[in-house]
This record gives sequence, C-alpha cells and structure tokens, in this order.
Amino acid sequence: MNIGVFNETDEDLEKELNELKELLTNICKDESLGEGEFNIIIVDNNKIQELNKEYRNIDKVTDVISFALEDDETYKLDDYRMLGDIYICIEKVHSQKEEYGHSFKRELSFLAVHGLLHLLGYDHMEEDDERIMFSKQEEVLTRYGIER
Repeated sequence: MNIGVFNETDEDLEKELNELKELLTNICKDESLGEGEFNIIIVDNNKIQELNKEYRNIDKVTDVISFALEDDETYKLDDYRMLGDIYICIEKVHSQKEEYGHSFKRELSFLAVHGLLHLLGYDHMEEDDERIMFSKQEEVLTRYGIER
C-alpha cells in the first residue's frame, strides 16, 4: 500500500509522521489490503472547518474527515485500491490528547486508524456499526501497543 503523508501545518512533525506511516503500512499488510494507495493530510483548524462546511455542511472544526474514493464506483479497480484521503486536524490532536489523558502518538494514531476504517467502508451511524468499528480500531491499536 502506498501511503502519502503530507503536513500542511507549520508544526515540525517529521518524526511523528514517519512513525505513523510505518504503523499504517504494517496495519495494511496485516489486514491484507493488497496494492493501492491513500493519503494522510495534516491540517489546521481553519482548513478542516472549511472541508467540514463544504463537504458535510457542518460549519465547525472536527478532528478527522475521510474521503473514501471506493464509495464511487468509478474509482474501483480490479487489482489496485484507491482508498482516498484522511484529513487530521493537528490542533484537535493536541487538545484531545489532553482531554483523554493519553499521548500525542495515541491520539494521532487513533484518528488515522479511525479515518482508515472509514476509507474501508466502516461507519458509526448506527449503534451496531459503531460497536463493530470502535472494536476494530481498539483491536488494531492494541495489537501495536498503542494504548491509552
């Protein structure tokens, strides 16, 4: 799986994003996702609010937004997966790590895995779906020792 990682903020995140890319690469291998690609884009409050307003009609800052290309049949290929883009708000990573009492790595990894699961078709709109998705993300994070 080819994973593009882009930092559109002024914050120096090279070490953290290299670790995140390694984690996501391992997850993709373990989950047998095959050949394909997706992107992680780190943005600020203004950018994620703009995306949230434009694409979800919600005019507020959020922590992560995923754009799943496989939801559109034109992006489905036989032997290559074009999964899409995951936007993560860096200010939310910082504030939520404090709010939930865990590390920056845990919060960044949690949001990235959450976004990846959305790209893979998981959602949490219904209670049963939420239970399945949240269980899966905790199982994945625990497997790699990224716990609260």
